[in-house]
Amino acid sequence: MTKTSKITNVELLTCDAGWRNYHFVKLTTDDGVVGWSEYDEGFGSPGVSAAVQRLSGRIVGQDAFEHERIYAELFAATRPAAGGVVAQALGALENAMLDAKAKLLDVPCYELLGGKIRDRIRVYWSHCATWRINHPAWYKPAIETLDGVKAIGREVREKKFTALKTNIFTYDGGKPIGWRPGFGSPFQPAINVERNVLRDLRMHLEAIRDGAGPDVDILLDLNFNAKTEGYLKILREIADLDMFWIEIDSFSPEALGYIRRRSPHPISSCETLLGLREFLPYFREQAMDVAIIDTPWNGVWQSMKIAASAEAHEVNVAPHNFYGHLCSMMNAHFCAAVPNLRIMEIDIDRLAWDDELFTHVPEIVDGHLIIPSRPGWGTEPNEEALRAHPPKIGGGLLNYGRKA
Repeated sequence: MTKTSKITNVELLTCDAGWRNYHFVKLTTDDGVVGWSEYDEGFGSPGVSAAVQRLSGRIVGQDAFEHERIYAELFAATRPAAGGVVAQALGALENAMLDAKAKLLDVPCYELLGGKIRDRIRVYWSHCATWRINHPAWYKPAIETLDGVKAIGREVREKKFTALKTNIFTYDGGKPIGWRPGFGSPFQPAINVERNVLRDLRMHLEAIRDGAGPDVDILLDLNFNAKTEGYLKILREIADLDMFWIEIDSFSPEALGYIRRRSPHPISSCETLLGLREFLPYFREQAMDVAIIDTPWNGVWQSMKIAASAEAHEVNVAPHNFYGHLCSMMNAHFCAAVPNLRIMEIDIDRLAWDDELFTHVPEIVDGHLIIPSRPGWGTEPNEEALRAHPPKIGGGLLNYGRKA
């Protein structure tokens, strides 16, 4: 007899996460099993919660085992406005259904994805120096000088991580300041890259290398902070530095392909894309060496399809992962099962209360995340702890550069 499990309720929970909020879907079945997923509204996506709530009414009463059919039905119902926050809502619901299905079968989620290929995942320390510079109230110790940048490089090495990723900073008066005009801070809509940005970025990278030593791989995230001319200027400025990859976001696959063919360093991209259709022009253009997939946005099941297409285009993948611990676990299962994995992103600098929000936290040994064998994603939000940290109004990118 075929097993079924009807979805009886979908609830959204939110809590304070310092400069943003964490968001969760709690999906309950008639078996009493709860499937969880984490999603995000702070990375340029206000309104995902409203979309999840609107769509959840359509899945109540349906079989949690049939996540692919439910996804197809929800896509059909939202096709005139496909993408954006609607796509992210579909991904959040899909991930909760995957967790519930795996728990109903008493297996880890990676078993639903074809089984694990690896037991350990190499991770890189993301937002290294960035969080302690941009958000010193929440990430300690604050970094206020170039010596602090060197010190965190040493910390990465001493804690046995093998890779780190940092961002762009200017050093007006010697104090580092995050430079992210692509996100409106400072508000410079032309996003031109001037001499001071080039000089200060090189100084920052040399400082973090001085601290990390020669054996730690350094990744640089340029985000949307330049246009083609500016990206090429940066790449020329740091051509002689030893870089693992340069991460670049561009709305134009042709422009990104042009940049990649002139870059002395590997290029990664695509963390903001939604659905296989959006990735395909970048694959056809051979626009990047590594495709970054946001599995909370896309849904882990759909992300496996994107990864398979990347493999067919001789491209490796890496997850976009700068959220809470549940997202890290979701991405860990994706990384465990996908053949063409390059490396996994994870934030090591955490909020003081991050660990108490979840039943289990990622286990990291010598710069590698150990794949859990617990059913589902291997962790769940602690609802009592969530309530102890009520969400704030605002936060995320919408608050960057906001005038008082």
